[in-house]
This record gives sequence, structure tokens and C-alpha cells, in this order.
Amino acid sequence: MILKKTKFKDLLIVKQKNNIDSRGSLREVFNDKILRKKFIFEYCTTSKSNVLRGFHFQSKFKQSKYVNVLKGKILDIVIDLRKNSKTFGKTFKIILSKENALGLYIPAGFAHAYYSYSKENIIYYKLDNYYAPEYENGIIYNDPIIKIKWPSKIKISKKDMNLLTFKTFLKRFKAL
Repeated sequence: MILKKTKFKDLLIVKQKNNIDSRGSLREVFNDKILRKKFIFEYCTTSKSNVLRGFHFQSKFKQSKYVNVLKGKILDIVIDLRKNSKTFGKTFKIILSKENALGLYIPAGFAHAYYSYSKENIIYYKLDNYYAPEYENGIIYNDPIIKIKWPSKIKISKKDMNLLTFKTFLKRFKAL
């Protein structure tokens, strides 16, 4: 595993070695000697093609996330919502896939979303705080201030269609 810094403080790309042979593959996804983070909660999601999830965050009990794709390919995008951050309101995007063996470490204070390209996508998360649904919130995927160019074909939940605009987020929370 190799850690690569981004222009966003503490947002890290994790390059994993994919060992592939005729039997299949073996990939070291996490090593606490390299990515020195304490995770207490894990989950795995599946998404079909054209599914968009997010932008999600917790206003209290904020979570750092380590995201990996075990099967498929996603466009992973985060928005920096951290108070006093030099990159506040800016976005970072990356393709994560089984083939490129990249993971993304997202520090607490970011909103997170992804778009699924493949027919079946399996996304594996490690988190440093538990899910607290009463503090779950988010920013709408098509916010006019954030201006993300998503693929044209999108499947999105009713819940995610009703997330906050960035302007409303600023009024309600100011920052995370």
C-alpha cells in the first residue's frame, strides 16, 4: 500500500497492490502500519449501474471514511465542509475500481457521494464513528453552486432528491 496526498488536507488516495493470477486476485485493502487510522465500524454496499448515492454527512458524530471498491467501478466525489479549511466548498473526484485498486481515505467533515458505472458495484467502507441516522444529512447532487457534471443517466433515491442545497447547508450549519 502506498499513500498519496491530495491538495485537500488529510484526504488521501491509497494505492493498493492487486496480485492477479489465473485463480483470481489478492489485494491488501487495509494495513494499520501504513494507514494509521482507528476504525470501529464497517459496512458494504452494492449498487447497480447508474445509481448515484449522496452527498451524505453526519452533522454530529462526524465520520472519517475509508472507501474501497471490491467489484465494479465508481466515480467517487467529496465536498470539503470543514470549518476554516483552505479548500472549503471545493470538490475532489476520483475513479475507484476493482481494476485500479485505489482506495480513498476521507477525513471527517466532508460530504461524500458516488456514481456507479458497472452493472454490479460492491463498495466497502471502514469508518471511525458509528452511523447516527438522527444526524444524517446531505447536499443535493445537482447543487447549482457545487456544479458537479454527473453522467446523464442517473438513478437516485427520493431521500437523496430532497437533500439540502449548499446555500441552505451554509445557513443551517455554516461548516462541519
